[in-house]
Amino acid sequence: MPKESFLKNRVKSVGFALRGAFLLIRTEASIKIQVFIAIIMTAAGFYFEISNTEWVLQILTIAMILGVEGLNTAIEKTADYVQPEFDTKIGFIKDISAGAVMLVSIAATIIGCIIYLPKIF
Repeated sequence: MPKESFLKNRVKSVGFALRGAFLLIRTEASIKIQVFIAIIMTAAGFYFEISNTEWVLQILTIAMILGVEGLNTAIEKTADYVQPEFDTKIGFIKDISAGAVMLVSIAATIIGCIIYLPKIF
């Protein structure tokens, strides 16, 4: 069987990644909430006419939250697949994964406050 071209493999990879992103958004409540917040914050960025630097920080923050939330979901789904019954070690892994999301969310909140509080008050 002939080997597929590099370009064809990249196109397939992007297709798989897009499929994964849509599955994540369509099936996970936490991501739906995060996407909703991202839309609100994007609208706020336009409303308050934030600077280019603030846009970069906001976009990176949104991407970081969505990415870490996606990884958290993947870890939880894998853990549930490997051990469907309650297991303290699996619970520990899932708690750490959820904790990572929380840490990124706290940082995002602080960044949002730095950007928007001076514009609001």
